[in-house]
Amino acid sequence: MSRTVWQITGGPPNRSYADLFVRHGVALLGPGDAGAWRSERRDEEFGGHTIQRFAADVRPDDAVLLRSGPTSISAVGLFAGDYQYLPQFDDVNGWDLQHARRVRWYPIPDGYDFGTPVFGASPARFAKVRRGEVVHYTERFLASPPVQWQVAPLPALPAEEPGLAQIPDCVTGLVSQAQDLARLYNEGEAFGDLPTEDELVAHYVIPLLRALGWSAERIAVKWRDVDVSVFRALPRRAESCHFIIEAKRLGGGVEGALRQAQGYLTELGIQRDIVVTDGIRYRLYAVDRGFEPVAYANLIRLKGSALALFERMRRP
Repeated sequence: MSRTVWQITGGPPNRSYADLFVRHGVALLGPGDAGAWRSERRDEEFGGHTIQRFAADVRPDDAVLLRSGPTSISAVGLFAGDYQYLPQFDDVNGWDLQHARRVRWYPIPDGYDFGTPVFGASPARFAKVRRGEVVHYTERFLASPPVQWQVAPLPALPAEEPGLAQIPDCVTGLVSQAQDLARLYNEGEAFGDLPTEDELVAHYVIPLLRALGWSAERIAVKWRDVDVSVFRALPRRAESCHFIIEAKRLGGGVEGALRQAQGYLTELGIQRDIVVTDGIRYRLYAVDRGFEPVAYANLIRLKGSALALFERMRRP
């Protein structure tokens, strides 16, 4: 029986998780919060047929391409096992991607571009590849050295991080609000357009800062073009800025906001911690670690590690 070739997305450019696929030897799909796929469950519970196809139609040793755009790929892989439901991937840049299969990936250093939208103008998140030139490329790639990666041990999976057992009292009300409103935001017909960045700042960011001990006069909105600036002392000057917050629209991808926020710091002539947020998710980049991400919290999916973010953002 010939090997089937599949393609899967590594997420949109502003919220890519392709590196996680390669690092942990997985292919992931969502939505996963509905629980594990089983044949007796309805496709509607999983947003359509995609999860059924991923769970039931793939054979171990089928090939898979990690798609980076409608014309390009970043890795070639071989499926290495059956469908699994992995709770540790319940929050991947805000996505619930618990539907999983193990994959041996071979990343292509500079990617490969077919030069034409071989996956379609609006490619599915996961689908069988039918274009002959793509199938032939995959077959040639798998037959060419090096081939040791095709039988190499799979990388270790990350441990599942437990939920936060005790939510700090100061943020309990905000967390409840976020959980209630997040469900409403997803009901487009019932809610309407998603909230703007300014609305998210008003409903979530400022209340979170106040809950963490910052007084109103030390929180500036749109100061020197920065969405939110937090000051350790008055007067509100660049040198007294404690950290800044860059806000993005809900679902817009907070990870892509770091460079913009760094530009604001450069204009101010200072170097400070940066928090990027969509109101619900918060990621802190530490200036003393070269702006590495060091803390994260998702208000509707709080894990134990969220305490580190609250502590970093708390007023000294």
